Amino acid sequence: MQELSHWIDGKHVKGTSGRFADVFNPATGEVQARVPLASKAELDAAVASSAKAQVTWGATNPQKRARVMMEFVRLINRDIDKLAEALSREHGKTIPDAKGDVQRGLEVIEFCIGAPHLLKGDYTDGAGPGIDMYSMRQPLGVVAGITPFNFPAMIPLWKMGPAISCGNAFILKPSERDPSVPLMLAELLQEAGLPDGICQVINGDKESVDAILDNPTIQAIGFVGSTPIAEYIYGRGCTNGKRVQCFGGAKNHMIIMPDADMDQAADALVGAGYGAAGERCMAISVAVPVGDATADALIAKLIPRIEKLKVGPYTAGADVDYGPLVTAAAKERVLGLIGSGIEQGATLAVDGRGFSLQGYENGFFVGPTLFDNVTTDMDIYQQEIFGPVLSTLRAKTYEEALGYAMDNQYGNGTAIFTRDGDTARDFASRINVGMVGINVPIPVPLAYHTFGGWKKSGFGDLNQHGPDAFRFYTRTKTVTARWPSGLKEGGEFHFKQMD
Repeated sequence: MQELSHWIDGKHVKGTSGRFADVFNPATGEVQARVPLASKAELDAAVASSAKAQVTWGATNPQKRARVMMEFVRLINRDIDKLAEALSREHGKTIPDAKGDVQRGLEVIEFCIGAPHLLKGDYTDGAGPGIDMYSMRQPLGVVAGITPFNFPAMIPLWKMGPAISCGNAFILKPSERDPSVPLMLAELLQEAGLPDGICQVINGDKESVDAILDNPTIQAIGFVGSTPIAEYIYGRGCTNGKRVQCFGGAKNHMIIMPDADMDQAADALVGAGYGAAGERCMAISVAVPVGDATADALIAKLIPRIEKLKVGPYTAGADVDYGPLVTAAAKERVLGLIGSGIEQGATLAVDGRGFSLQGYENGFFVGPTLFDNVTTDMDIYQQEIFGPVLSTLRAKTYEEALGYAMDNQYGNGTAIFTRDGDTARDFASRINVGMVGINVPIPVPLAYHTFGGWKKSGFGDLNQHGPDAFRFYTRTKTVTARWPSGLKEGGEFHFKQMD
């Protein structure tokens, strides 16, 4: 069995805690590797090493740092097939989906090549008599990222790219469920010319997370995961005086107006609801058709599409629509929620509980499931299912549909499908959700905009990637300089009025 490692000071390092976690092949249910779980002492030692290395890296000019990112982009493109295969093997995604995972992270690294421009400060000449004022954006020092299992390439890249480009050293604590790709990315960064100690990958569990939260050298933390953990990390990190951004759970609604193209809406819902087995924080998990006629037409379009979905391992070919869930516990949780939906009175239109694949009976597969007549008090509506389950919540009017999305505790993403520009404009203006799609089911912004949810989907003042990332990973220093000319006068004991 393969034994994975940490990545410290430019090389693979075996764990010394004596604790390990199993890494499964989700398609077969077999343990394929084990990953070490770092102790507080291991984490603290890596941070201390990073702090020493960061001094030189932070003083390196932004253009040289950007050149490392340029080479990193080339190397990721070179190895994208290898990265995607490793990602699929541990996560269960299809190969096309895994390549998309890498690609959306790569786009942020491409954006980071513009660091010299993004790090420019402001300058005011002649702010007063012989006085100039200017600001500088400087790195924080050592920062950390705690990233989830569902995007083991994209989200680490979203965190490490801006943090390192800004001149920080970066400590990555990836998910212990699929840790190979983050280790591979660290290797590529070293090959791209990143100095040792600037990117450390420390595998671990809650002990490592708490060590990150409590380490006084770490100045900032970025997290993506569930809302309860986001609240915990945000609270403890802020209490310890750190800059913290945390992105949590979601319950993304898609409103379907009576004038929408039903085929387009149905296709969008199938892709957004079942892609990656629903293990996306931007997955559409709630369809909200307006009017019973719209709902009936939508359900009639959805059922045959859902029943035709091909579920299987990534090795079965590019025509597989989605693969298994990441763990047996995830599968059991999803199945339990499906059962609760039935018990609480929702109409089960497509039942995925009995799905079985010959040769993969022990895999963590759940078939695509569709509920109709869901109500807001049901568990399948209240909880983030994070599985291939789509709920249909019927609304009588546009205002009622809008209210469902606005009243929900989460505010990550939402969408509306309509042909009416006035309705779309009203929806985009009024909705209290961070990312909005108009005839776009998964409105993930491109790298030069920012990604972030509202309400219990996001904690902190700044979003991920885009300009916000460069603000998050730097602090502003403002300098007031005076170079007197002519005769030197004595000291002044009051603010001189401007001429």
